[in-house]
Amino acid sequence: MTIHLYELCGATEDHLFSPHCWKTRMSLAHKGLDFASAPVPFTKVATVEGGENRKVPVLRDGDEVVEESYQIAKYLDRTYPDKPSLFNGQGGEDLTAFVISWATTQIHPAVAKLCVYDIHNALAPEDQAFFRASREKLFGCTLEEFDAKFAKNGEALEAALFPLKNALSRQPYLGGESPVFADYVVFGPLQWLRTTCTQDHLPKEGPVAEWFDRLLDMYDGMARNTKTMG
Repeated sequence: MTIHLYELCGATEDHLFSPHCWKTRMSLAHKGLDFASAPVPFTKVATVEGGENRKVPVLRDGDEVVEESYQIAKYLDRTYPDKPSLFNGQGGEDLTAFVISWATTQIHPAVAKLCVYDIHNALAPEDQAFFRASREKLFGCTLEEFDAKFAKNGEALEAALFPLKNALSRQPYLGGESPVFADYVVFGPLQWLRTTCTQDHLPKEGPVAEWFDRLLDMYDGMARNTKTMG
């Protein structure tokens, strides 16, 4: 039975930019599982699979519907134990919760300050209105004011990625010799930046850049070959 992945898209269905959905895309590829993509714009997300307040990604696997990338990853490891593990045991699963917290509080804000206005511009008109209203309520200012507050030099992102740089100076992936879900947790926001920002703020050299390039090329270049706005 086909696995269906509901994931966020921009003005066109081939512009897939959500950091959380990319975590799940990479997880499915990691497990070697075929899946059908079901792109949804911002204004359609809440009602995916009959929900009233859904958030993507949402995975349907037969009769099972699972929401949120970490929960999906745990579901995939439980349901397909014969496929490569995303956590390599309970310890890895618990440690991943810390990596999620670090990425959410440090990397995601740094990326948002670089590309939030580009995200708005990449959406269809009805989704632009939704995005503007929801983000301006969150930020307490207009998108233009939020965008103007922050320098577009990438220094905040570089600082946020410093722990990753240190870890990758000793090993090729956070998972050691091969990636695990923790790698995809950090890959997600960088792919978010890559696919939405009209300027290139990604690391150009060093262990983070090399790690990111390896992940872009994995799984037949799935991540590298996706649409970008740069």
